[in-house]
Amino acid sequence: MTGKIEKIALTPKTHTTPPAKFSHGVKKGNILQVAGQVGFLPAEEGKPPTPAGPTLREQTLQTLDNIKAILEEGGASWDDVMMIRVYLTDVAHFAEMNDLYNAYFEAQHLTAPPAARTTVYVGLPAGLLIEIDALAVLG
Repeated sequence: MTGKIEKIALTPKTHTTPPAKFSHGVKKGNILQVAGQVGFLPAEEGKPPTPAGPTLREQTLQTLDNIKAILEEGGASWDDVMMIRVYLTDVAHFAEMNDLYNAYFEAQHLTAPPAARTTVYVGLPAGLLIEIDALAVLG
């Protein structure tokens, strides 16, 4: 007889409570799904989320750091990530995002092959230029 595997919500100290009924990340067994993250600065008690800045660079790097915090909260790293989905608001941002993405992951010194990735174009709330989610498999 096997026991039921518990699903655990992941909310690092750097994140505020989500604005709707979802988790920033969930882990069940060795699967960890990170919800779409945006470039908000780390949470400050009693203050609403604040964007890292108006530029694609600021928002992309903060978004990746926000994902990394959730991965670490669940005992994972970028090496465990199998799939990354990037949501951009402007097709013209693709080349810059790709350069930032490549530089970011070069600095992470991955020991496993990089994750698969899909990039799509979407509408996001005013001022937000990018959203990214990730799926990790541990062990």
